[in-house]
Amino acid sequence: MRAPPALSASAPRNGSRDSVSALRRSASSAAAEMSASSAFSDEKGGSASEPEYGHDPASGGIFSSDYKRHDDLKEMLDSNKDSLKLEAMKRIVAMIARGKNASDLFPAVVKNVACKNIEVKKLVYVYLVRYAEEQQDLALLSISTFQRGLKDPNQLIRASALRVLSSIRVTIIVPIMMLAIKEAASDMSPYVRKTAAHAIPKLHSLDPEQKDQLIEVIEKLLADKTTLVAGSVVMAFEEVCPDRIDLIHKNYRKLCNLLIDVEEWGQVVIINMLTRYARTQFLNPNINESLLEDSGEKAFYASDDEEDEDKKAEAATLAKRKPYVMDPDHRLLLRNTKPLLQSRNAAVVMAVAQLYFHLAPKAEVGIIAKALVRLMRSHSEVQYVVLQNVATMTIKRRGMFEPYLKSFYIRSTDPTQIKILKLEVLTNLANETNISTILREFQTYIKSMDKDFVAASIQAIGRCATNIGEVRDTCLNGLVQLLSNRDELVVAESVVVIKKLLQMQPEQHSDIIKHMAKLIDNIQVPMARASILWLIGEYCEHVPKIAPDVLRKMAKSFTNEEDIVKLQIINLAAKLYLTNSKQTKLLTQYVLNLAKYDQNYDIRDRARFIRQLIVPTDKSGALNKYAKKLFLALKPAPVLESPFKDRDHFQLGSLSHLLNAKAGGYQELPDWPESAPDPSVRNVEIPEWSKCTSRKDRKEKKVEKPFYSDSEGESGPTESADSESDSGSGSESASGSEESGSGSESEDSGEESESEEEEEDEEDQKKKRKKLDKTKPKKPVVESAESEQSSGAEDRKRVRKAVKNQKSASESESESESSESDDESEEESEEESESDTDIRKKKAPVSKQPPKQSKKESKKETQEMSLLDLDDFEPSPASAPVTPVNFLSSSLVSDLEGLSLTDTILAPTTIAPSGLIKMYELLHRITGEGLGVEYCFSRQPFSPDPNMVAVQIQFTNNTNSETKNLHIEEPRLQSGMRIREFAEIEVLAAGESVTVVMGIDFCDSTQAANFQLCTHTRKFFVSIQPPVGELMTPAFLTENDFKKEQGKLMGMNEISEKLTLGGKCVNEHVIVERVTATANLSRVPCGSDKECRFAGKTVSSGCLVLVTVATKDTGGAQLTVNCEKMVIGTMLVKDILQALSQ
Repeated sequence: MRAPPALSASAPRNGSRDSVSALRRSASSAAAEMSASSAFSDEKGGSASEPEYGHDPASGGIFSSDYKRHDDLKEMLDSNKDSLKLEAMKRIVAMIARGKNASDLFPAVVKNVACKNIEVKKLVYVYLVRYAEEQQDLALLSISTFQRGLKDPNQLIRASALRVLSSIRVTIIVPIMMLAIKEAASDMSPYVRKTAAHAIPKLHSLDPEQKDQLIEVIEKLLADKTTLVAGSVVMAFEEVCPDRIDLIHKNYRKLCNLLIDVEEWGQVVIINMLTRYARTQFLNPNINESLLEDSGEKAFYASDDEEDEDKKAEAATLAKRKPYVMDPDHRLLLRNTKPLLQSRNAAVVMAVAQLYFHLAPKAEVGIIAKALVRLMRSHSEVQYVVLQNVATMTIKRRGMFEPYLKSFYIRSTDPTQIKILKLEVLTNLANETNISTILREFQTYIKSMDKDFVAASIQAIGRCATNIGEVRDTCLNGLVQLLSNRDELVVAESVVVIKKLLQMQPEQHSDIIKHMAKLIDNIQVPMARASILWLIGEYCEHVPKIAPDVLRKMAKSFTNEEDIVKLQIINLAAKLYLTNSKQTKLLTQYVLNLAKYDQNYDIRDRARFIRQLIVPTDKSGALNKYAKKLFLALKPAPVLESPFKDRDHFQLGSLSHLLNAKAGGYQELPDWPESAPDPSVRNVEIPEWSKCTSRKDRKEKKVEKPFYSDSEGESGPTESADSESDSGSGSESASGSEESGSGSESEDSGEESESEEEEEDEEDQKKKRKKLDKTKPKKPVVESAESEQSSGAEDRKRVRKAVKNQKSASESESESESSESDDESEEESEEESESDTDIRKKKAPVSKQPPKQSKKESKKETQEMSLLDLDDFEPSPASAPVTPVNFLSSSLVSDLEGLSLTDTILAPTTIAPSGLIKMYELLHRITGEGLGVEYCFSRQPFSPDPNMVAVQIQFTNNTNSETKNLHIEEPRLQSGMRIREFAEIEVLAAGESVTVVMGIDFCDSTQAANFQLCTHTRKFFVSIQPPVGELMTPAFLTENDFKKEQGKLMGMNEISEKLTLGGKCVNEHVIVERVTATANLSRVPCGSDKECRFAGKTVSSGCLVLVTVATKDTGGAQLTVNCEKMVIGTMLVKDILQALSQ
């Protein structure tokens, strides 16, 4: 039967999974149709009340009569009627499902393998899969029938025949199996191909020499595009050739995209395999942080003499720190596994959690905490596995689970092993802020009836005391109070923990040592008695009067003590002899004489060794002089560490991690590579015919070619890939793929290979264009109101159609992502299509772009023809300039308002403040002693980190002297928030202004980011608080996609309010203007005149925000906001209501 989900860290092996599920289905159908057996009883002439041997509860028991056990079933199987055979097979399969032995029916069943009835045939195969391995000789007799079954028109029969064939473990039929697997791998039915994948590991274990041929089949099946096959073939890959990473390269993106639709056990296997793959192919996303930590430590310990060396070391570290840019394929994997954290299967959630822990940047790992805490509500087996992994994670990433501290509180109903693991997690999470709460919890745990748990709680208190110095005394006092507990186990455990704590500061705690000496009469637990004696011996100078008396008492009871206590009595005697021989000389000799004749040889040896060492004689050697140093040397305090400290070298979620020992078949997680391997190995070439379906498409492709090749031409394939991924749109590399999350492969791969082929020509084209740029005269951009209005409805339709065409490559959830990526890659390309140029022209007067840019634009216009006029005329030669036609109407401008139009994304851009962009005061010139600072949210993508909001800051020096070294220090941020500082401004001359851009990840909240603004003389405390509308970035959706996404965000994710429009909101244009000024959203095309729709995404987490304003004839309107984050939705509704009501 299937194991509990989390304990099965990988799918059930090979074909067994299918056979078990088939057994289950058959068993349930058998149970449902038991009543049909009455037909058989009537035919035999018996009554329904007669006992049936197949159902007899005693069958198979000690007292059953075996001689006529299955006779009725054998008769039914020999019958000519299919209905009787079917009934018999149902009952046999039901018996197997209940765990009863039906192997003696094998000859009767195997005869029916050639039965014409498909239902009977299916059940016969289910039976044969179960018993073929036990009854190999009989199964071999029917091998020709199985081979015929492989050609059966019914896919289930073909699959079952292959499954039975692969279950016969006889080397003589290896060639037949090999042939059958190869044929099945090319079968039309994905179910048969899946079965072929299951048969591969069986054949490999039977005859490992077939490995090379099997790898060819695996390679073929890896290229399969169906979700049914994906999980099974990856399982076969893991069993047969896990080291052949090269087979995965071409299928990597496809597997990432199919992942969401694969069945659960397949998901687990694929995720584990991709984790290992990613560790060999991508760079460590946290590499810069580890370098920083190293350099920080060196600087801290360096002395003044070593300053020069230190500076050199620091320079070397900075040289090592190349700006890390995540590979788009790495981002694709993280993005496509994230939704699986909501899976109902605990093993899938655990697999994604370990993937994020091992592969994601530190800032993104936090999302797995919530999913793992959700699993804590499952069965105790699942809890046990999850807590083992959480305990390992909390050592390295404590902050991740701190918000969920209360989820780890212990319930009285928890089993002991769960309690102890929760204690472990609570101890790891303890810090200065929450220690008081945790210690209060621990106090109640000590009163528990579960002795093992109480002992673990006391050890946890000890660990908290060693880790957090502030509470050490409190913990010690608490533990000392426990010494008067009635329960001996509690006292004993407390003594052991106190002993460890006292080693840290013994001189301050001589009272506690005295108190413990008094307890020696009452405590009977050997470990506790030994600990007290060790303490008194080690710190005998702190209790000079008590120690000899304790030795006297111990000498009396020496013969009755346990071995561990006897050894400590000998040690105590030796130490006292060396420090206070006057009082203890005779006692020591007495104890050593007793030990000399003890039954235990360890104690006898110890006594002889110590006598020679401490009692000087003529024969004693040179060691005698150093006896005091040997016995009374300062001993380092024990470090109380978590047992999970070094467990993270095993892959989380694996059996090896659970056992803390390498299990059979475990594969080590590879180390990150020093330099990134070639990303182009994952590019897939697609035949030319699959790319263009019509002449029109080919035409479009010709015109779009400069757009692709130029974005690559700027920085070469890999660099442009990096910069795109950095812009955060989730777009894949320009040299690689433009993947959709829905797994529609043909479209994706078409785009991939398109850009690949174009790489060859990109350099030539770039050179030609540069020459053209130089020869063209620069024309100013002329814009007239007339041309604006003259554009008719026909032009508008055409523009919208082009915008839609641009997005048609992606589907469902990823539509918004890839369309956003289209836009961002447009921004990068120097040469943009006519439509884009026109949009820029429209936007130019609004955002007051500097004149340089407009010249640049006019150059582009003269060079290019309009993409939107493809239907009307053929493209003209590049040398003949095409005069641009401005046909954008005012309402269309608002449609395309959200487009961000930067020239480059390699550096954060600044924009000239305009009427639309609101400026906020950061530092008043009076408070800032002449330095005035204003900021605005520029609504441009922040290129170094796409999850940050770009904040443009303008410094104005109103004094008569220079201001130097303007920079940021001591950011005080809420948990999860991050800040990317601007480069230091070395000098700001008197009366001058300068503008810089910084990035802040507000973590989708409107909490302020606080930091210090520093000059060379002063520090000013300032804070930036974003309006909720600035936490978004535009998302471009079609009308259908908008409705589909809105359908997913109903119920609690929808906030609706009625409002009365203000006097100025007379038309659609004003409403659009007001909404887009309030929030950074883009307009969504809409068929209705009465509705305005807007879409965006939160910058930090990428959650969709959908806004609908439906106007009514009465002057009222209905505002609806759909957003997964309800807090953001509520705040946005308030802001838009206010804007539209004015």
